[in-house]
Amino acid sequence: MTTLAIPKLITAEEFAMMDEFDDVRRELVNGELVDLPPNPPSHGISQVNAGMALMGFVRPRRLGAALIRSGFHISRNPDTVRAPDVAFVSADKLPGDRLPDSYFPFAPDIAVEVITRSDSPSAARVRARIWLDAGSPLVWLMFTASRTVAVYRPNGEIETLGEDDILDAAPVLDGFSMKVSEFFDVYG
Repeated sequence: MTTLAIPKLITAEEFAMMDEFDDVRRELVNGELVDLPPNPPSHGISQVNAGMALMGFVRPRRLGAALIRSGFHISRNPDTVRAPDVAFVSADKLPGDRLPDSYFPFAPDIAVEVITRSDSPSAARVRARIWLDAGSPLVWLMFTASRTVAVYRPNGEIETLGEDDILDAAPVLDGFSMKVSEFFDVYG
């Protein structure tokens, strides 16, 4: 008789306690660890530009926090902890203007994923759907190769913006706007 070994699923709490010194980025998906490879420079510049733009808008207005690669615990049993490239969390979800010691127990108000040539477009669309299904009201997929942004909303609406278009964050952050090309430019 052959015995099949069933891998132990990891909880978000166990994931949070794992050693972070091995320099491997990971997410927890349905209780299993998923390694993420390093990103190319085009990813990094778009991630920083998006994070700085959001932070520059929300911080002086005390609207919440813009974060890079922070964990969101979006499902349980089995647990899933995902980290968008950039996220915005509104102030009303930050009691006393404090960040949690572990993962946010909800989806971000805005989830931003930077998509490079090595990323599968279909996997990117699935990732957008995951954020929407978890409760994010706004998801931006930033495609570095085409210099476009696909804006996803819970009602199923998907809008693709070219580099000459203006991206806004309504209704999550009324008043925020930025030319799409600025997310991809090295010097702004």
